[in-house]
Amino acid sequence: MYINNIKPLHHIMKVEQIYTGCLAQGAYYIVSENEAVIIDPLREIKPYLDRLEKDNVALKYIFETHFHADFVSGHLDLSRKTGAPIVYGPTAQPEFEAIIAEDNQIFEIGNVKIKVLHTPGHTMESTTYLLVDESGVETAIFTGDTLFLGDVGRPDLAQKATSLTQEDLAGILYDSLQTKIMPLDDSITVYPAHGAGSACGKNMQKETVDILGNQKRTNYALNQPDKESFIKEVLDGLTAPPKYFGMNVALNKNGYESLDAVMDKGLTEIAADDFEAYAEETGALILDTRSAAEFCKGFIPNSINIGLKGDFAPWVGTLVVDVRHPLLLVADEGTEEEAITRLSRVGFDNVLGYLKGGFAAWKNGGKETDEVKRISPAEFAEQFTEHSKVIDVRKISEYSAEHIDNAYNKPLDMISEWVKTIDDSEHFFLHCAGGYRSMIAASILNSHGIRNFTEIEGGFSGIKKAEKFLTSDFVCQSKTL
Repeated sequence: MYINNIKPLHHIMKVEQIYTGCLAQGAYYIVSENEAVIIDPLREIKPYLDRLEKDNVALKYIFETHFHADFVSGHLDLSRKTGAPIVYGPTAQPEFEAIIAEDNQIFEIGNVKIKVLHTPGHTMESTTYLLVDESGVETAIFTGDTLFLGDVGRPDLAQKATSLTQEDLAGILYDSLQTKIMPLDDSITVYPAHGAGSACGKNMQKETVDILGNQKRTNYALNQPDKESFIKEVLDGLTAPPKYFGMNVALNKNGYESLDAVMDKGLTEIAADDFEAYAEETGALILDTRSAAEFCKGFIPNSINIGLKGDFAPWVGTLVVDVRHPLLLVADEGTEEEAITRLSRVGFDNVLGYLKGGFAAWKNGGKETDEVKRISPAEFAEQFTEHSKVIDVRKISEYSAEHIDNAYNKPLDMISEWVKTIDDSEHFFLHCAGGYRSMIAASILNSHGIRNFTEIEGGFSGIKKAEKFLTSDFVCQSKTL
């Protein structure tokens, strides 16, 4: 998480973007006089409470741009701790007390105003908040998932909750952008809810703040000649959303357990002698959050490796799917709280505890361990022949751009389907871009009894640098098993 200290828009008004890289998510903290608002807060609220105390201001409102799918908002805990009401745009129907604003409704915060612009399309309750400064100048928009930098929010997430098709929603989104966003002044600052890396869009820029005029010029979605073209272009190339998205929407809409209670449960120490029996008794998944380099050298049999130093929470959500599934953690000592917090951000609140003393305690206790055969790119180059079988677990787009000749593309996010097709009698090499995703895949393959493979450290990035492959033709047609 980092803070983008935006220059004060006025000497008594402050706007901060609080950006969390692992979720590619932006929350916003706005202060005017002795009052503040927070837009789309993250699950853990202590950073916000600390700011309020430091600035000696009262939180007046908590604005939610929509029911988020990719993370669990901190709106409920923040409201409980501060007493500030939660505000949604028109048509929202949460299962808890909230202000359901009307289109164009004005909220006053100190000497500034926030105007509600109902912008349905990503979801039907999606709303943009327009900030008007002390002089009455429209200064910034907080667009949620309606408008990203370089993209717009995918219009296929709300279909189950409505009778509308994704084409219908895309058309509604087009109307929202044309009638509510495009007429605004080019000088207005755009603050989106997500940046590059989020699964809520497909073409986001790496920047997290821009002016609207630049987006009008450069954003493909804002430059379509008509609604039909917009619908076609926005829907083109959309991959299926992660399966946990629907559960996050439900948590955000219906409510969830307080983070304090989640942390208390998750921070339960479990001794090595009790750990395996407890996993069997509860049906918990053993989630090993250590690095791929450490995991491959030794791990608890059937545990799944998803490293904390990476896109940890989104991959847990993608691969574990059910946010209610009980989890037991194996972590580097001192990182347990971070792991539980990051899991809670995507709704995985059922962490039952962690292995006391980490994997070292398990190993020193003489308990059974497993390992993954991992080799360097140079070793792979020595062993590789034209008859070698290679499985590449990168995204289809990565594979299409460049890949090893005759490699099979089996994306990690689809492993639950393709793992069933693997023939363990035939050896294969396994890689991704850098080794993070391939070790996740290796751990899942191991848990399914598939062991006749070798994982490549450093992935495709390392392979390309090996002398044997420097002059090879990597761009070839996809193959399927």
